[in-house]
Amino acid sequence: MQVDAHLSFTLAVFLLIVGKILTLRWSLLRRYSIPEAVAGGLAFIAVVTILHMVWGIDLEMQLGARDFLLLVFFAGIGLNADIRALREGGRPLLVLTGISVAFMVIQNVAGVLIALIFGRPALEGLLVGSIPLTGGVGTTLAWAPILETQHGIGTALELGVASNTVGLVAACLIGGPMAAFLMARYRVRPSEDKRLEIGAAHENPPPLDYMSVLWAVLLLDVTVMAGQALHGVISLTGITLPAFVSCLVAGILIRALLPRGLRGRVSRQWPGMRRAMALLSELALGLFLVMALMGLKPWALADVLGFVTVALAVQIALTLVYTVFVVFRVMGRDYESVVISSGFSGITLGSTATAIANMTAVARQYGAAHAAFVIVPLVCGFFIDLANAAIISVFVWLLG
Repeated sequence: MQVDAHLSFTLAVFLLIVGKILTLRWSLLRRYSIPEAVAGGLAFIAVVTILHMVWGIDLEMQLGARDFLLLVFFAGIGLNADIRALREGGRPLLVLTGISVAFMVIQNVAGVLIALIFGRPALEGLLVGSIPLTGGVGTTLAWAPILETQHGIGTALELGVASNTVGLVAACLIGGPMAAFLMARYRVRPSEDKRLEIGAAHENPPPLDYMSVLWAVLLLDVTVMAGQALHGVISLTGITLPAFVSCLVAGILIRALLPRGLRGRVSRQWPGMRRAMALLSELALGLFLVMALMGLKPWALADVLGFVTVALAVQIALTLVYTVFVVFRVMGRDYESVVISSGFSGITLGSTATAIANMTAVARQYGAAHAAFVIVPLVCGFFIDLANAAIISVFVWLLG
């Protein structure tokens, strides 16, 4: 059953509302910082699975708006990023990149070992490793044809998509509880800063006015346009980067290059504009994540269920252990490191959007973490993609 783009978008809005209501009414979801989009998206997955299993009805959602929403979200992140925080985040940026790269190697070694235990080709281990988990759908689509045609892995695409599906859902569910555990276990003091990069706190949401929202819409749209232009220029050099990275960089540059006097005048006349941008960014992220979950089909896992279940259980366990004993400690054992740790599952199991959704839910619960919201997107969107491509190539060369 085909569901057109307009109805798919409307359904995504409805599911985000459902998730918000569930979060407001069920304190357990807030306590463990489960994103509203995940609550609504998982409810949809349950319904479509029942439709498929009981009545044989499959829904094909037209989700064309999803990619644009991601660009809007990262434009907002860039516009809210203070260049001073970015400079201060230089060393943590390198450290997080280093420990993330090390974990990708661990992911692939674990995947290969599990594949050999199951009597499957060693290269299939990469399809439950960094290709679908750290790399996401894009990396899976890029490598699956190579593994199928050049290395004889006939089910590469199905296996990679299945692993990405499980990893994405797991990443959404473990980030918030991980942060709650670290806060309690190590008695980390919450941030007292309520100036959130995305969204608003659960209690006493800030008031907005017409002009503040209108200016925020215009600035976000202009930043997306600038990001797309920058993406086109970068593509001419032969360098391949996700478009959202260009929008993130465009946002940072626009904020840094705007005359301070102009920024101050606008802020004084429309003080709610920053809050408006934060809420619009939250809406874009929430709708993107809902639509990403709407596109999942759990029943596609049936043919590789045993192998994927064991492999992903191991990968999730490795992520949890690595986050507690390496990421949290190396990143400083403070509140910023807690927020980064909540997003690490998105880096290694889901996607950049998942990482930021987890971090947003934690920040709404405990307070802002400004450096984390600059460091994690740059690590996810730039350094990790480049490193992952090199690591995958080495493993394919060694195992091929």
